[in-house]
Amino acid sequence: MKKINKVIYGTGNLNKVVDFKKIVKAHNKSFNILSLKDIGFDEQIDENGTTFEENSEIKARAVKAFCDKNKIDYDIIIADDAGLCVDCLEGRPGVFSARYAGDHAPQEKVLKKLLEDIEKTNDEERKARFVCVLTSFLKDGTKIVSKGECLGKVAKNIGTLGGLTYSPVFIPNGYDVPMSNLKAEEYEKAHNHRDKAFNDLINKLDNL
Repeated sequence: MKKINKVIYGTGNLNKVVDFKKIVKAHNKSFNILSLKDIGFDEQIDENGTTFEENSEIKARAVKAFCDKNKIDYDIIIADDAGLCVDCLEGRPGVFSARYAGDHAPQEKVLKKLLEDIEKTNDEERKARFVCVLTSFLKDGTKIVSKGECLGKVAKNIGTLGGLTYSPVFIPNGYDVPMSNLKAEEYEKAHNHRDKAFNDLINKLDNL
């Protein structure tokens, strides 16, 4: 592995940072992980890509440009894009997961729209997957793309609200209730698309 110490994770979500730190620790690594807040990044990023790969790269390049402009040191910059892809909706909401029912729509409104859109489908047609794509840039400009997926199906009713936007209607494979209804330890096992993407990234770094 190239020597990695200072990691800038292009997110303002501290829960994501905590999750990443757990994965790093599980791999016996000792990265110094900084969030966008830590580096003072407050710019708006226009995520106008049509795929998770494109959007995560747009974010990573924006953070890289900010760091280079402000002479902020780093060994690697990481940015993610994630969402829910429903088979019978041809992969939607996909990259529009956060805007599926309009900008800043309440969680319940988003979920009701999704369930209405697939109301007449049977169980077999309700297959879905959470997808997370990471785009990372090393100091020398090397780009690394990593991906993780969590397979399951869309429930017919909304579960406990809160957590990930779509977790109250997403039933992971191997379970019979929505992700948001799972106990904490079970949720950790099922909510793994981002974890898988980070594990993929660390394995790729190990092989550089």
